Amino acid sequence: MRGTRKYKHVIETPDPGKWELAGYEETLPISEKSNPITRELDKADPIQLVQLLKDCDAEIFQEEDDSAVHYQRLYSESVLRTVADIAKRVQEVLKNPEDGLIVLSGCGTSGRLAMLLANSFNRLLKGLHKTPCYSYIISGGDRSIVSSQEAPEDNALMGEEELKKVCEGKRKVVYIGISCGLSAPFIAGQLDYCMRKLDVFLPVLVGFNPVNMARNDSIEGWQFTFRQVAERMQNLKDTQRAFILNPAVGPEGVSGSSRMKGGSATKILLETLFLFAHKAESNVAVTEGCLLEILRTYERAHKVTYSQSKKIAALMKQSATSLQKKSHLYIVGWGTLGVMGIMDAAECVPTFHAEWDDVRSFINGGYKTLENKEGDIGSTGPEFAISHEDFVKGVLPSLSETDTVLFIFTLDDDLSEVEKMVTQVKEKTSNVYAISHAIAGQYMPNSTKKMIPNIIGVTWPILFLEYEGAFIQKFQRELSTKWILNTVTTGAHVLKGKIFRNFMVDFKIGSSKLFQRAVTVLQRVTGHSQQRCTEALLQSIYGTQALCDQVKNAAISKHVEEAALKDKVLPTAIIILLRNCTLQESSARLQVSPTIRAAIESSLNVPGRKRGAESEESEGRSR
Repeated sequence: MRGTRKYKHVIETPDPGKWELAGYEETLPISEKSNPITRELDKADPIQLVQLLKDCDAEIFQEEDDSAVHYQRLYSESVLRTVADIAKRVQEVLKNPEDGLIVLSGCGTSGRLAMLLANSFNRLLKGLHKTPCYSYIISGGDRSIVSSQEAPEDNALMGEEELKKVCEGKRKVVYIGISCGLSAPFIAGQLDYCMRKLDVFLPVLVGFNPVNMARNDSIEGWQFTFRQVAERMQNLKDTQRAFILNPAVGPEGVSGSSRMKGGSATKILLETLFLFAHKAESNVAVTEGCLLEILRTYERAHKVTYSQSKKIAALMKQSATSLQKKSHLYIVGWGTLGVMGIMDAAECVPTFHAEWDDVRSFINGGYKTLENKEGDIGSTGPEFAISHEDFVKGVLPSLSETDTVLFIFTLDDDLSEVEKMVTQVKEKTSNVYAISHAIAGQYMPNSTKKMIPNIIGVTWPILFLEYEGAFIQKFQRELSTKWILNTVTTGAHVLKGKIFRNFMVDFKIGSSKLFQRAVTVLQRVTGHSQQRCTEALLQSIYGTQALCDQVKNAAISKHVEEAALKDKVLPTAIIILLRNCTLQESSARLQVSPTIRAAIESSLNVPGRKRGAESEESEGRSR
């Protein structure tokens, strides 16, 4: 493919950041680095927060430059060529759907996106009266769509077993394993299985680190590391028996939070790939320009979405106020925009150690609209009640003036239904907001406008496209909604004091990856050695000052199991190290501090405290 610079950028992307320079946090993969754009995220006001996260999202579309370190990017020729090559193999399955299958698999956000994309393209095929041939796998099963289930992602053998079940009897399978950081054992197990059955499987790995940055820790109960699996795939690339799709999109706005840029880039890449394959399969002439134009529609979506920055900031500020008052943000959505709400709410629990009902989302039609394989699992527990009826019965009676309710819909949805729900909510709270999507020429009825005082109205240009292309508008609306929700809930938790600089400092340690991330955060914030940081983390997990050999030598899975039952594990360890104090004193200080960030900030200023690299860099910036 020829270079892409002749295609003018739709948006201005930030200049290449410090993260692209040689030596910048070189021991960390790109997905775990701290983004220089957001180094002082915790000090930003709502307007600034939206701008900073907007700039981070724009890095997805940054083209290659002449910097010392060369990373392939979304628009790199090598990436576009790989997309086109995989699309050809997807076409083969589309031509013979009875014998074939396209499987998308992931953990957490990646698994939720796998479900969304599989359902979207099956719907596209049904509309053409063709046989659906997409399927999804999410580690932990359908419960993970609505509620965070981190532990299963560490099980490589479970990943293999799940893939076997889904593909039983199929003779041609395109398997797409999504792991943003090239790190999830669940996905590694599936990729390894595919490489042992290359007569049936074409394995594709999607992530956002170079292969040499793939996770290289040993996986409990398994013989390989993720990097070893990725390197074997790399050896198969030349013969096109395996593919790796891994453009660099830059570090996350909140370090390591791959629900944000990683999730958005996954959606952009795979929808582009599948749309390209479907257009070609429908005998539409497809060219390099066609592939680029699909990508550009997502770039335009960034511009359209963030043209509403002031209104997004207002919603963020109100959501933060509700959370600070120990109240709630409720999201009430329609169609696949409701699915985006379900995804965002589920992600807040592990990312910010939020309560399951701090941010909660509901969708019209419940599980029928969600289209998950296992059907209605609402009886599993209160957090799995996701229909509008569940909202009316379970939430509305106890809704208070300090709660915030956000409605998400398009002007093609049943607006009388929206108005009815808004009327009921306004009897309880005045904090009513909406995200509404319209096509140019569509106008919201005055009755709806009057009823909802705060509307983020996103208007899309009319696209004159064939059937497959018409799905682009739907995908744009979903991505736009994802960007808005990610920005609002991330910003609200920043304002609540859950972020220090741009580090997550109170996430749920629910997997081995998150255990290692916790140790890294401790090193970066406190400046202590890896050994001392691990020791403080274990003290916090097990609630004891003196660690016995049995605890020190236990497997990480044991530590993760124990950490899942505890609150404020990481913040407690941070204060222990910053103040060189006991576990009890650390817990007491966190108890009386207004926010976790405030407790860390005051501990950094203790006289005689050991200085870490992060604090020295921070001081250097302020000189």
